[in-house]
This record gives sequence, C-alpha cells and structure tokens, in this order.
Amino acid sequence: MFTGLVEGMGQVAALVQEGPGLRLEIDVPVEITARAALGDSVAINGCCLTLVQMQGERWAFQAGPETLAKTNLGKLQVGHRVNLERPLSVDGRLGGHFVQGHVDGVGTVDQILPDGEWVTLWFRVPPRLAEEMVPKGSVTVDGISLTVVEVETDRFSVALIPHTLQVTTLGRRSVGDFVNMETDILAKYARKFLTTQSTPRA
Repeated sequence: MFTGLVEGMGQVAALVQEGPGLRLEIDVPVEITARAALGDSVAINGCCLTLVQMQGERWAFQAGPETLAKTNLGKLQVGHRVNLERPLSVDGRLGGHFVQGHVDGVGTVDQILPDGEWVTLWFRVPPRLAEEMVPKGSVTVDGISLTVVEVETDRFSVALIPHTLQVTTLGRRSVGDFVNMETDILAKYARKFLTTQSTPRA
C-alpha cells in the first residue's frame, strides 16, 4: 500500500530484455535508499514492482509482459525520469490517499494550461476510468496522489502547484505523453456495489 506522495525521481539507467519481460535498472536518489531491502515493493510511476537487486544507488526490477503492455513502463527509455515511492509503513502518516500500485489504465496528457507558476493539466482517459472520478476526489497519475478538479466523459483536470511540478515527472510531461492511472479504491467498491444492486436476481 502506498500514499501517492512521491519520495523522489529516479533515472532509467538500463533496460535489459529477459525472456518475455524486461529488467529495469534505475538510479535512485540517495535519500530514499535507506531502509530498503531486496524483495521490497516499490511504486515506479505508480506501478508496484519488486526490488530484485541493489548495487548502491542502482536498483533493479523485473516487469512482465502484462505490466509492460498495460502501463507506461513499456515505453520507458534510458535517461527517462520516473517517480518513486516506497510502501507506507505501519506507523507512517497518510498524507495522500490509499494507493495500491495497481494501474487501472493508461491515459494521455491532453492539455497543459500554465497560470503563472501553477499549471492545470487535462488528461484523456478511457470513459470507464472517468466514471470512477468525482470533482474533489482523489486520483493517482504516474504514482502521484492528486485532487480532481473537473471531470468530463473521457477526461479530467488537476491543478498542480510549483512543488509538484518540480519534484515529480509531471513538470516534464508534454501533450500526448502516456501516464499511468489508478482511480480511488473507494470509487471501485462503490461502483461494484451499485452494479451488484442494479443486477436483477433470479
């Protein structure tokens, strides 16, 4: 379980084909290497992967075909920046919202609207994901916990403060870039409940 509060940006150092999957080698900031251990879960752009090797500040992860096909990790190239977050500790503070690290789908950056140092970003997403969003609700974009501003049939907007633009990959995104999406787990349960209640029983 994560919170969507990015601890730092890593940089892709190597991409190694391993059978049908891919080995991701990422140089991570020294400040987040403490208390990490082999086998730990780490959210990379919001996608939970297992830490399989540590060599100083270079961490390695393995991503299978399903992960590569259904997240933006399959589009990474050497030199790309990624958002990193270690799991929430039992005694940690929940500053964002509950994030599972299970990507629901991939969206694209649709509009970038600067307003001084602030930026409003619009993301285009599959309608099924937009149905699980509400204004002032939570959504995870590339592992970042954000508050939804507006929701339309197939897109939504968020307002980004300068700090978020500086310390996450969203400050480097361009129109058309692919981003990982995870909707709020509460929205998923609510939708499941309503679907179940509306289904006629034999």
